[in-house]
Amino acid sequence: MQWVRIDNRLIHGQVIETWLPYTRAKRLLVVNDEMAADDLQQQIASLAVPSRIAADFIHVSDLQAYIDAHDGDMQETLILVANCSDARRIMETGFSFATLNVGNLHYSPGKKQLCAHVAVSEEDEACLRFFSKRSVALDFRCVPNDPVQVKGW
Repeated sequence: MQWVRIDNRLIHGQVIETWLPYTRAKRLLVVNDEMAADDLQQQIASLAVPSRIAADFIHVSDLQAYIDAHDGDMQETLILVANCSDARRIMETGFSFATLNVGNLHYSPGKKQLCAHVAVSEEDEACLRFFSKRSVALDFRCVPNDPVQVKGW
């Protein structure tokens, strides 16, 4: 299963303990410009990843080259992005997906709380509408066993 998840925390316990088993991923791909440019953060994050899982950190603009290098096989891959705009950017590069898991977007002033784990700015709302208009199912869950918490985009 290929799974795309927005989570501003990127790699953390919920991803390792619940999403990797749920997706049966053999590869964890973090698509985020800041993380891709920071070797120290990559080393720290990699410590949490089980040795049986391949973990890669790439710039958004490098996604197509990454896919080509893996012969187009993105099955069994959990793709993590930190925000909605990164998810949109990977779709705009030609990478398609049917479902977008919105796992965590922290609250900050000026954001509207959609559910316990997701707060969105006006920009985030526009981004989510972008996906909805393209028939991408929006799946608002922290962990796989949770019910989908926001519907109707």
